[in-house]
Amino acid sequence: MTTRFLRDTATLTGRSLTHILRSPDTIITTAIMPIAFLLLFVYVFGGAIDTGSGVGQGSYVTYLLPGILLITIASGISYTAYRLFLDLQGGIFERFQSMPIARSSVLWAHVVTSVVSILVSLVLVVGVALLMGFRSGAGVLEWLAVLGIVVLFTLALTWLAVIPGLTAKSVDGASAFSYPLIFLPFISSAFVPTSSMPGPVRVFAEYQPVTSIVNTIRALFAGAPVGPDIGVAMAWTVGVLVAAYAIAMVVYRRRIS
Repeated sequence: MTTRFLRDTATLTGRSLTHILRSPDTIITTAIMPIAFLLLFVYVFGGAIDTGSGVGQGSYVTYLLPGILLITIASGISYTAYRLFLDLQGGIFERFQSMPIARSSVLWAHVVTSVVSILVSLVLVVGVALLMGFRSGAGVLEWLAVLGIVVLFTLALTWLAVIPGLTAKSVDGASAFSYPLIFLPFISSAFVPTSSMPGPVRVFAEYQPVTSIVNTIRALFAGAPVGPDIGVAMAWTVGVLVAAYAIAMVVYRRRIS
């Protein structure tokens, strides 16, 4: 059963990746908005923002990059919901169900495709950040830890995207859910320290999941101790992943039954 599931998932993932390779504008579009934010905040607002990380564009782009990476992921998952909705409306799911394939492989193929395409977008964003002065004191282990956090966060949000992809009534409804997720890093420590925010906003910013994830990635980039933030970040990410996966599978079984 496991071998069959892996084989079917690999085959269907190849199908989805082929579609993306034929239309790479999805990856480019996913990367354009975060890169635009990176350019805007570094070259327009960066000189007026005091993060305590030093003076200069290079220091601010280094401070900013973790939050931009999360925005890249949040903007990329909207295409997951969009592709899933189109397959559902086009009757592709019904065709797959008539074939001798593992049922869950259909969803997993979309999820794996999302992770691969978003990772490519993240590489583009990091490449631009390097050109803008981003520098890291992280070693191999720290970079692997960043990769692990990013992949886990991508998986969590992708499974979250599966739910509207299966339940939305329109294309706009399938992708619009990602807008609040894109906005969430703006009320966190991604762009400025939370200590500079007014009381109620500061409380929300300090205790929402993006702040702990951003602080963890930022510390890893600097090669500094991550402290308790990594535990909070993992708890939030794994919690969202487990809950989203469970709900998505229940919704999927109801749709195909």
